[in-house]
Amino acid sequence: MAKNILEVTDLAVEFETFGGTVQAVRGVSFEVEVGKTLAIVGESGCGKSVTVQSIMGIIPMPPGKITGGSAKLKGQEILGLPAAEANRYRGVEIGMIFQDPMTSLNPSMKIGHQIAETLMVHRGKSHADAMVTALQLLEKTHIPEAAKRALQYPFEFSGGMLQRAMIAQSLACNPSLLIADEPTTALDVTIQAQILELLTELQRTEGMSILLITHDLAVVARMADQVAVMYAGQIIERGSLDDIFYRSAHPYTLGLKSAMPSNSGAEEKNLQPIPGSPPDLFSPPLGCGYTARCPQAMQICGNQLPQLIQDPQDPRHLSRCWLQHKDAPNIEALYQPLKIMDTAGAD
Repeated sequence: MAKNILEVTDLAVEFETFGGTVQAVRGVSFEVEVGKTLAIVGESGCGKSVTVQSIMGIIPMPPGKITGGSAKLKGQEILGLPAAEANRYRGVEIGMIFQDPMTSLNPSMKIGHQIAETLMVHRGKSHADAMVTALQLLEKTHIPEAAKRALQYPFEFSGGMLQRAMIAQSLACNPSLLIADEPTTALDVTIQAQILELLTELQRTEGMSILLITHDLAVVARMADQVAVMYAGQIIERGSLDDIFYRSAHPYTLGLKSAMPSNSGAEEKNLQPIPGSPPDLFSPPLGCGYTARCPQAMQICGNQLPQLIQDPQDPRHLSRCWLQHKDAPNIEALYQPLKIMDTAGAD
């Protein structure tokens, strides 16, 4: 059995606009292991959502254009497929939870019918059989009074229930991979915890892999097995959850951790925002995209793009940073371990 369910290599995506060409994704590579969760984390505008939408084949083309790279699901190339072929994977092998369920669900269709439609299109079920399965899916996602709710419209659902309904729809065809794009962004903290617990439960019972897109490190700490940190359209650090939280190798990752609140009284501190702004992707910098904001930037950082450098102690821990080069100055004191939040109560 293959170790990886999804392998993305050197993905590049551009958007043609009136102001020029936006290089939104610049050579992104990662893998999602079977039955595991990979979290892609980074601030807004770094290219996380464009990356997964490109894999799903749902970016508008034009203005979007996939200019390079590969995405293989179970060894089969799925990048840039014609719509008819892509539909054999979308919603079947790959399910997706979008950021805003209110704008992603059809406001003129009842919730149960929307879930049933997925089964009718991809599994060839009759409407009656599809509705029975839709009801079972709503019950599986712990929506109360599922039979009643299946006959209601999206506007009659709360935010948390809408997200559960979208999860039910994404699970309709038993996908091998679930892409969750900011699944808790618009929810209050109590509902966030419930949704994360539900995703963890479903992953355990259904045996699926999860590709999680988020900017929230507390969500990462709670859900992820592997983490990819993204900045300015590139993966700038990859590793296990422990690598990212305890052995951070890139100054941007350190900046994200410093801006992370703590719920421990012993760890009270002032939050430290990252100064400055991300680079203009109309004209990306020649070197590291983080140079202008990096307190440890060297001359080479602005002139030459570093490759992903392996951690000598863990070859799977990679960092796109000149500070990790064997000839770089010794700055070991800058990289202090971080106590992960008490994620049992963190949302």
